Amino acid sequence: MESFVRRNIIIFDGECNLCNGVVGWLMKFAQHDIFQFIPFQSPKGQQLLKKFDYPTEQLETVILIDENGSHTHSDGFLKIVAKIPKWKRIAALLAFIPRIIRDAIYTLASRNRVKWFGQSKSCTINFR
Repeated sequence: MESFVRRNIIIFDGECNLCNGVVGWLMKFAQHDIFQFIPFQSPKGQQLLKKFDYPTEQLETVILIDENGSHTHSDGFLKIVAKIPKWKRIAALLAFIPRIIRDAIYTLASRNRVKWFGQSKSCTINFR
């Protein structure tokens, strides 16, 4: 992996209330240097999406970029949670649920996140 991955990079939708809430939760429970949070709307987010061949217009999943590549959907989320020592066991237990079921639930939440949780004009991370 290239040298720009110094920390685990999380690309998220900076205008989604659910996504901002999850980022806030991660900032509370994770050591401050574990993750680098990058909204997909930011120039850096757009650059990373292009680099890893993801669409740049809309984000359907959180993306984790780490030393092993990029991870999306429920696998990406579980890998993020597993990097927090207090939550590692919970992530391991949830990983026993078949991916097809986890991804179906993840996709349902992803498609409805703005309808259920709303959209924000501001982001947890200041990027503009």
